[in-house]
Formats: sequence, C-alpha cells, structure tokens
Amino acid sequence: MALGSWIGARLWPGLTIGLVGQLGTGKTALVQGMAKGNGLSDDQHVTSPTFTLINEYAGRVLVYHLDTYRLATPGELAALGFDEMTAGDAVVVVEWADRVHSILPDEMMWIEITSTGERSRAFSIRGLGDRACDFVRSMSAWRS
Repeated sequence: MALGSWIGARLWPGLTIGLVGQLGTGKTALVQGMAKGNGLSDDQHVTSPTFTLINEYAGRVLVYHLDTYRLATPGELAALGFDEMTAGDAVVVVEWADRVHSILPDEMMWIEITSTGERSRAFSIRGLGDRACDFVRSMSAWRS
C-alpha cells in the first residue's frame, strides 16, 4: 500500500502501468495504494475488475483499472477501447499485463510482484521509454 500510494501521488496523464504477478500477490492492493496516493476519495472502493474488466477511479488524474485475466486474446482488450484509453489523459493500469503484452504501448511502467512470504513481496519495476525510465530512477527516494 505504501509503495502504491507513493506511485499514485506521482502519476501523470497518459501513463500506462502493467502489473504482473500470481494470484494473491497484491496487484489490486498496489492499485488501491495508487488510488489513495492519487487522491481518490474515501467513499470510493477500489476492487479487482475481474468480472467487470474495467473500473474507473476519479482522483487528481483519472485512472482506468483493467483486469485481463479472463480475456482470451489481446484483441479482446482492443475491442474494449484500450487504444482510446491509452491515447487520452488518463492513467491506465493493467493487471495480468503479460497476457496482453503485444497490445501494450511501447512507453510504460512494468511492475512484477513476487510473493516472498505470507506478508512480504518483492517488486521488480522497469520503465519503458524516457519518462517512465526517469520515474523509475527517481524511486530511489521512496521509503516505506
């Protein structure tokens, strides 16, 4: 949650974030932290869009939260208007990004989460493109 909140306070329009990790590693918890850091009001609830596919959260920057676990092909994501979402002024966060890697933008952040214990996680965060790489380098300032 703390890492997500730190990231959320620094989101910028047009950013796409791909999240990868096994079931239960905390992808949605990370998005909850991002939403909090992005100024999401307390009365809104961040949940996994496993069955709805897309949730939308209004904060300082609009966030589209997608879950691609149930999609059979990347083309199904395209049919949901993914290109329009990533071309706009919103942030797009994609859970199970590895399942739709071929349709994701060239410039984005890629976050892999690995469970290292019952209540601990390891994060591998990469920036793809200049702005995302600069952001990832700036993360050395983050402390939980």
